[in-house]
Order: sequence, then structure tokens, then C-alpha cells
Amino acid sequence: MLGKTAGGLYWMFRYLERAENIARLIEAGFRIALTRSSDAEAEWKSVIVTSAVQGTYEAVHDGYDSSRVINFLLREPQNPSSVLSVIKAARDNARLTRTALTTEVWYAVNDTWMMFSDLLKEPVPETEVPGVLAVIRQQAALVRGALHGTMLRNDIYDFCSLGIAVERMDNTARIIDVKYYSLLPSPSFVGSRMDNVQWETVLRSVSAHRSFRWAVEDDFTAPAIANFLILDPRMPRSLHFCASQIAANLSLLSEEYRSTKPSNDMAEQMLARLKGRDIGAIFEEGLHQFVNGLIVDTGRLAQQIEQDYRFTG
Repeated sequence: MLGKTAGGLYWMFRYLERAENIARLIEAGFRIALTRSSDAEAEWKSVIVTSAVQGTYEAVHDGYDSSRVINFLLREPQNPSSVLSVIKAARDNARLTRTALTTEVWYAVNDTWMMFSDLLKEPVPETEVPGVLAVIRQQAALVRGALHGTMLRNDIYDFCSLGIAVERMDNTARIIDVKYYSLLPSPSFVGSRMDNVQWETVLRSVSAHRSFRWAVEDDFTAPAIANFLILDPRMPRSLHFCASQIAANLSLLSEEYRSTKPSNDMAEQMLARLKGRDIGAIFEEGLHQFVNGLIVDTGRLAQQIEQDYRFTG
């Protein structure tokens, strides 16, 4: 496969996953803001910082509030990571790789773009934000369903799946980080009722509340929830699960092309950081430091994947 085509497939599904995860990050901030009202500006600023778009935001806005932050992340043309921007980028990549996609996948992506162009034409009133976020999640699931239900399991599928796993790894880590590092008022709140409530809202924001109740015997405490979101290999948005998917997809590609790349080794090393770990030791090490290290490693791995498979060559 041409590197440009592989890159188009990979980035199409990275962008689609990013749209969903931006919605989840907004929801995390939205829900956590409901538990605290003393410093709303700092809370919404933390969402922008975690989204890695602080410089772009401050170039067009001079303060942080829910309305400006939400609309910047949903529909701001000057924000290349807004939902509207990344859905357009996903559709552009789908057009580039049209002959590699089934009709169902192409229609799902194109319909999503047309729907969001209409949905996000105007600023979203705060009362309508939950409904809009739900639509974004539903459309992302629709495209993934078309991918899983109609595509051959070959290198095309592997590059699509790899894009999903890399983006989800990065964004799950960021959602955890926005909770623990940016939104917790002070270390004295660790283990408090408010701390546990905020962790529970993060579970809901990644659609893992019911899964946690099914899979974990512990109560809704920070260590139990953090363990579920970071180390549980059964949870499809946990960091462990995402790292294992990245390593598995890269392994399939190395078999397909009969060549082991540097990215294979990097993925296995990242997965090794999560296997057999104890959440208590991670808390002692520093949860922010641990999660931030995984964000950095995921970024480096993504760059290596682009080099290994010559996406721009």
C-alpha cells in the first residue's frame, strides 16, 4: 500500500476518534464543573490545556467560561482540533482513500460530516450541549460499526484500527489528567467524598460507569476507578487495552509486510509499562507524572509510525 493511502486511512480514523473524545473531554469538564462552582474559569481553562490548544484559544479569546470553551472545542474554525474541523479532515481523508473503503464506511463518514455541518452551524446553547455531545458519540459509533461490519481484515483495516487505538490512548490519558491534575482543588481533597464523586463523573464520561459496576467489586473510590481506567485489560478505553491494541495492530502490519519496524518495539515497551502494575505504586509515583509520561510516549510512537510507513513520503 502507498504510504499516502495508509496515512489517509490512519488519520481518517484518528480524526473521527478525536471528535468523539473531544466530546467526552467536554463532558468530563461539564460534569465536574457541576460539583464545583468556586473557580469555574480555572476548571474550563484546564479543559483547554488538556486539549493541547491553549495557545490557539488565547489567540482568539481573553477569558475562560463554559460557553466560549465549549464552542471553541466544538465549532471554532481557527481551532484545527475542534469537532467540526476534525470531522472535515476525516471526510477529506475518506475522499482521498475512497477506493480503499466500503460504500458503507464512506457513506457513514460523509453523512457524519453533513450532519455536523448543520448541527454546529451556530453556537450551541449550554442547555443543548449534552444532546449535541450525545449525537457526536453516536455518529462516531456508527462509523466504527461500518468499519467493523464491512471491511476486510487486511492492512487497510489494520491502519484504520491503529488510528483509533493511538488516538484513544492519548485522549483517555488526557481525560484522566484533566480530572486528577487540573481539577482537583488541592491534595487535601484526595480520597474525600468530592474526589470520589469527580472520579465517578469521569467514569460516566468515558461510558464506563455500568462496566465498572459489573467488573469491579470495590466501591467508587479513586484507586479503584483509576485502576479500571488505566490497568484493566477488559475495559476498551483503558490505557492498558489501548496499548495492547496498538501493539497488536502493529504486529499484524509487520506480518503483512514481513518487516519489524522501530514502532513495534516502542509499542511493546509502552505496553510493558502497564502490564502487571499496581495502582497503589502508580499513585505513589505520581498519577499525573505517570499519565503525562504515557501521553508523551504515545506522541513519540505516533511520529515513529508515520516515519515507518512513510505517510508523507
